[in-house]
Amino acid sequence: MTTYTASTTDPAHAAHTAPPATRVLVATAVPAERDAVARALTGEPGADCLAVGVGPAAAAAGTATALARAAATARPYGLVVSAGIGGGFPPHAPVGSLVVADEITVADLGAETPDGFAPVTELGFGAVTHRPPRSLVRDVAEACGAATGTVLTVSTVTGSAERAAELRRRHPHALAEAMEGFGVAEAAALHGLPVLEIRAVSNPVGPRDRAAWRIGDALSALSDAFGKFAPVLRSWNPHGSTHD
Repeated sequence: MTTYTASTTDPAHAAHTAPPATRVLVATAVPAERDAVARALTGEPGADCLAVGVGPAAAAAGTATALARAAATARPYGLVVSAGIGGGFPPHAPVGSLVVADEITVADLGAETPDGFAPVTELGFGAVTHRPPRSLVRDVAEACGAATGTVLTVSTVTGSAERAAELRRRHPHALAEAMEGFGVAEAAALHGLPVLEIRAVSNPVGPRDRAAWRIGDALSALSDAFGKFAPVLRSWNPHGSTHD
């Protein structure tokens, strides 16, 4: 894994530069997403971008490792952001739009039962949802014109109308699905840190049609969004907000 530091501070003068109020780790799945974010955050001190891998397990492991290394060098992060492209539930999150999660929910962690799917919490284990700080969600969404709602984490990307309908039935406030948010959030929670998730919609959730995906447009939207809400991240104070 390669971490890209968005700061352009000359290392020779780093000792004379006041540290930012909050160091931010942005975790993406793949290098293309990482690079889109890093371009927007060039010149932002204290913002690091890391491609942690595809899927919730890789995301959790990569994020937790980065957080532990930062803490061990006495330069801990204060905020973790899961970012990238993803599928949007039409018509609420059309292709090219942005979604900021007010809930990060894992959609397929649990058990199939004769009565349907049971989340792992109903089996007496773990958690299925993390909630980013409400004030941060509001401010980021306003800055970049994003919708707010649940972003689902799945281990298998939805490829049918039936599966899309089932997810919306179980999660009526879901606007998007991706594969890393919950893993990133689990790592952040392990370190006692707040988490944020933002997704640029590259395709509709439903029947799989790669020809209709707009990955380039979604990456551009992701980069533009970070450029717009970078001041929010720069000024946000985790000690003055609740992590509910």
